[in-house]
Amino acid sequence: MSMHYRFGEPGFSDDRLAVGDARVLDFLSRFARKLLAPAVARRHPELGSLGYFLRPAELKRTADRMRRDDNTYVFPRGNVFHVPPANVDTIFVYSWALSALAGNHNVVRISTRSAGAADTVLETLNATLPDADPVIARTQKMITYGRDDKLTAEYSAWCDLRVIWGGDSAVEAIRRHPLRPSARDLTFPDRTSWAALSVPGWRAADASSRRNAVAGFSNDAYWFDQAACSSPRTVFLVGGESAQATAVQEEFLTLLAEVVAQRGWVVDAAMAVEKRVNAYGLAAAGAVSAVAFPDNSITSLALSGPGEAPRRWIGAGAFPFAHVGSLTELVPAMNRQDQTFSHFGFAPADLRAFAEALGGRGVDRIVPFGSALTFSAIWDGYDLPHEFTRLTTLET
Repeated sequence: MSMHYRFGEPGFSDDRLAVGDARVLDFLSRFARKLLAPAVARRHPELGSLGYFLRPAELKRTADRMRRDDNTYVFPRGNVFHVPPANVDTIFVYSWALSALAGNHNVVRISTRSAGAADTVLETLNATLPDADPVIARTQKMITYGRDDKLTAEYSAWCDLRVIWGGDSAVEAIRRHPLRPSARDLTFPDRTSWAALSVPGWRAADASSRRNAVAGFSNDAYWFDQAACSSPRTVFLVGGESAQATAVQEEFLTLLAEVVAQRGWVVDAAMAVEKRVNAYGLAAAGAVSAVAFPDNSITSLALSGPGEAPRRWIGAGAFPFAHVGSLTELVPAMNRQDQTFSHFGFAPADLRAFAEALGGRGVDRIVPFGSALTFSAIWDGYDLPHEFTRLTTLET
């Protein structure tokens, strides 16, 4: 399959960009304004979050964070080759934008399977281009091609940094293509994310707070069909007695069903069948003691214990539950594959104690319900603005 340019001009450029280059800032700001237009936000609400991330004030703060004032010069990394996943069709924009803001030349390979929001992003980028400085089209490129080892090898040899998203198999496949000795990889392999609900915290919350928490959780879970690396796979009920945890779980699921119906999120029949097969498979293996299928959009599973929490995706709207006495009881079950830990109802001191007990062995982000999918410049434990730059020190 031949290569197709979706954005930018063919060929490589000798143009030089600076960290926080004003031409890039102007382009990204114009792009963000178009994403925040009501018509775009109605079609793809997740693009509103992207537009907010790229608003001028935030871009300026990010650019300022890249710079230093200690006789250390900060320069672009150089050439960056991005290989984003197909299942989360806006993630490539975040990493590309940060790399462009750092002054890099970028090539982004867009999956041939991407559609929906990704196509809207590309349309919006191209609509922004006529008012941009011509250097943008010469230095920022987005391309589509099928399985073509020759092209992947060419871009791998060209780049100073290769950014690989999409799971262990994708990382391994791309890594077969060598980099120049001075280049390196920035990888985002398979990750698992969790949710934790404080039983006492839920019981102490008023009805409005509970519903808002469930609405936030539904955004975390149902956007991208629960397949995003930061979407919660298992819900841990923490604290309280067993009967209280059961009652909290039932109320949580009732509210979740109402919110899902109100939002119009649906799980098709094929997905519902796949969830049943996976759920019964977990039950047969002894990981699950009970399974409930209230409707196609929600599947509830009672785990035999926190150590049985599945790390693989088992379907959209599938929620295993486990009850533990405290957050620290979850520490032994966490490992380096774990990314986002979303929470509701906990005291800040409990969350800090949990983070300290983890000691870096797992979990990169601890965020409230509703923030699991909110991209940050610090992602998967990487400070991306700094990853996209290089330093030159000066002593006089």
